[in-house]
Amino acid sequence: MTGRSSGVPLLRLGDVLVTGLLDELDDKAALVFTDELTERISAEGARGVLIDISRLEIIDSFVARTLMELTTMARLLGARVIVAGMRPAVAITLVELGIELTGVRTALNAEQGMAALGWHQSPQPPEGAPRDTPR
Repeated sequence: MTGRSSGVPLLRLGDVLVTGLLDELDDKAALVFTDELTERISAEGARGVLIDISRLEIIDSFVARTLMELTTMARLLGARVIVAGMRPAVAITLVELGIELTGVRTALNAEQGMAALGWHQSPQPPEGAPRDTPR
């Protein structure tokens, strides 16, 4: 690991790592982010990774290639990756550039991505309803 931080937040929810990419991700930060994420997958035994790209308004070939490589590395480390929240403009750009995100699973939004990784939102009891208490 480089000892530097990409500045991309990386949260753990159980055995899933959750992160999001921003427009400001330059090539160097993308490489540092890849190092950080693969280190965390290995160190924490993550079985899944959700990368939310809903704030990414544009994508270039380098970031697209980085996503593909990151997905391959995560699979080799035993984790599934879901890329969620792709905007139509990003999808159009990828097609126009002839870039296929081979091996990258996608979801319309983060909630669907988490569900694809085995997470399900449990219904909240109505306000004021008694909660189950252990006996």
